[in-house]
Amino acid sequence: MKRRDFLYVTAAAVVAGRAQAAQTEVERYRHARRHVDLPCGRIAYVERGTGAAALFLHGAPLNGFQWRGALDRLAPYRRCIAPDFMGLGYSQVPENQSVAPAAQVAMLAALLDALGVGQADIVASDSGGAVAQLFLVRFPARVRTLVLTNCDTEPNSPPPLIQPVLDMARAGTLADDTARWLADGNLARATFGAAAYHDPALLTDDIIDNYVAPMVSTPLRRRQYHAFHNALAPNPLAGIEAALKRTTVPVRMVWGASDMIFPMADAAYLDRIFPRSQGIYRVPKGKLFFQEEFPDVIAEEVLQLWRTA
Repeated sequence: MKRRDFLYVTAAAVVAGRAQAAQTEVERYRHARRHVDLPCGRIAYVERGTGAAALFLHGAPLNGFQWRGALDRLAPYRRCIAPDFMGLGYSQVPENQSVAPAAQVAMLAALLDALGVGQADIVASDSGGAVAQLFLVRFPARVRTLVLTNCDTEPNSPPPLIQPVLDMARAGTLADDTARWLADGNLARATFGAAAYHDPALLTDDIIDNYVAPMVSTPLRRRQYHAFHNALAPNPLAGIEAALKRTTVPVRMVWGASDMIFPMADAAYLDRIFPRSQGIYRVPKGKLFFQEEFPDVIAEEVLQLWRTA
């Protein structure tokens, strides 16, 4: 076999192997998904491990699958729970149910009650980080520790770079635009993937389908997808700083330094305002959703906080 042919075959095998591994991940996560009926609706979640609880809050337009790598690594240490927010993922709520951040906080409290969890460690990303901060202020006794990865802060919520997304949601076109990714994975990787991941190839067609398909599956789900984004403005964190400065929970920031949406200045701000900040860990290649690409980093930093808090 010529060297050029050998390299081609080898590269093709690597790509095929990655796709198969991703497909297995998606299927394994799908089989692990559970649902709990709450007053707000039927909430999807995945749970792994036993003992003290840890709650993992995803970003948009993702779902709990974002945390699969972290759950695999942290399940020996905690009862890891990764729910899907209302309006995203596989949770199903009625049309009159709010999907705003404050309503997500109430949903999480009801979910923990239903699962018999009094207190939890929280690990959060993106809009999930905004919900985590609101949850901390509303239910301070229910939060043991908090790890924030690239996410909203009061001075940067919503971040200016997502304004085009919010404009499409307000115009009612965001779901149609996102649905195009189902037919063209390369489009998703070249746009969303390039903005949010160091290596957009992580977003295989199977993973794109896992994220996108439920949100655009019915007219109701499309409206709720828009409603989720519409609720991100005006700033849901307005006025929260004073309350965060009074918290006594240990907080650690693990931040993707290559993210233009939530830059390192946001991590520095959080480090300044939390009285028990445990500092910042900088992930040089990390963009918005680096948690999927570098789960070992997440696991190491989370465990360090859990052990020292």
